[in-house]
Amino acid sequence: MGRYYGEAAIPDQMRRNFDVYDRIKSLGISLGSFDADVVSLANAGIAAAVIHESGLVYLSGTSGGTLPMNDDEDRIKHGQQGAQEAADVLIRRLHWALSCGGEGDLNDVLYTVKALGMVVTPGGGVTSAGPPVTNGFSFRWHSLFGGGKSDFAQNGVDPGGFAGVHARSAIGGFDGRFSIEPEIIVAVPSALCRDIIRNRGWVFPLPPVMLEKVKAARS
Repeated sequence: MGRYYGEAAIPDQMRRNFDVYDRIKSLGISLGSFDADVVSLANAGIAAAVIHESGLVYLSGTSGGTLPMNDDEDRIKHGQQGAQEAADVLIRRLHWALSCGGEGDLNDVLYTVKALGMVVTPGGGVTSAGPPVTNGFSFRWHSLFGGGKSDFAQNGVDPGGFAGVHARSAIGGFDGRFSIEPEIIVAVPSALCRDIIRNRGWVFPLPPVMLEKVKAARS
């Protein structure tokens, strides 16, 4: 378990009892590599993640799926798979945002806070595809951190807890050449956020000077 997680103000009955990275391996989620995923912020228009000293980490959205959504069952399944793949991208991003400077990792995540799923449903969003498609994103976080719709849950209860369950909005009506763009906010110990900010700043990817600092510390 993460060293910051152990000091967090969480009831003992709601603490995770598993290593998040064991679930990542079981779910087949790729975490990439430092060289590929920890890059410079130079010329970037937006941040992939912003770390706030209060303990919140804001992750920018990423697209998933290749088809617009409607009420067709196979189309919704395509969107759900794309949403799950988008979750895996943000899980990888969160791993490096927390760990690239050696401060913490995914075991320090306290719980997920709020997700937003923006589903491509051309024609004014006159389908009910938004929530079921976004479930592909939400339930992946259940599987990673715990939740009633987790791959590890039985009868609606995950033995690992409920830290993957979050508040959520799922809306449609957008045009685009993809299925969904989801984003999420997660909570980590404020002490971890402060240590990250002191060491390398609040933004990920890293400003060039901070990237060089982190690389030098690893060598």
